[in-house]
Amino acid sequence: MDLTQRLGWLATATLIIASAVNGLGYYPAGPLMLAAGGALWLWVSILMRNWPLIVNNSVLLAVGLGTTMYTIW
Repeated sequence: MDLTQRLGWLATATLIIASAVNGLGYYPAGPLMLAAGGALWLWVSILMRNWPLIVNNSVLLAVGLGTTMYTIW
């Protein structure tokens, strides 16, 4: 298994766990973990040079971090 596949699985596992943490209402841990999973998927999509995924994950990461930081401060 190459690096891209391993990172993809790590990102997927992170998002699954983060969804559970977020669903249980742990704030801000849940949204920050979702952002971390999105960042990992962004990295994978850059390695794959997959532009639709790069755009998708960039926007989701920016929105996730932006809204989380806005509500914390």
